[in-house]
Amino acid sequence: MTVLVDSWSWIEYFKSSSVGVKDIAPVIEDPQNEVIVSAVNIAEVYKAFLRDYPYPDNQRLAEDSRAVMVQRSYVFDVDQEIAVESAKINHKLKLGLGDSIMYATALREGAKVLTGDPHFKGIKDAIYLGK
Repeated sequence: MTVLVDSWSWIEYFKSSSVGVKDIAPVIEDPQNEVIVSAVNIAEVYKAFLRDYPYPDNQRLAEDSRAVMVQRSYVFDVDQEIAVESAKINHKLKLGLGDSIMYATALREGAKVLTGDPHFKGIKDAIYLGK
């Protein structure tokens, strides 16, 4: 299965939360899965570590998380095609721009989106792990 692991899922994975261990780790760590991310996901996760942990540990943790994401997944940059498609998604679904970019990337690559973000509840091709 091709799956785009969104920022929420990566953060839960890195925190080793119950959903991170039970539901997300098996997807990320299964060699049968093709795990992908948007470069925007890297920015969002990096920002979360900078925001949530004290300096200077936050710098190291942010870099460590980025290294794991790059090692365990294929990273897709935002190109013109993704930019235009994300604008259409943003307009139609009223997702934030970051979520729209990520979803456009997933759609183009034929991927499911692994997320607990409530904005994705009920969206086609989302594997929703939230409550």
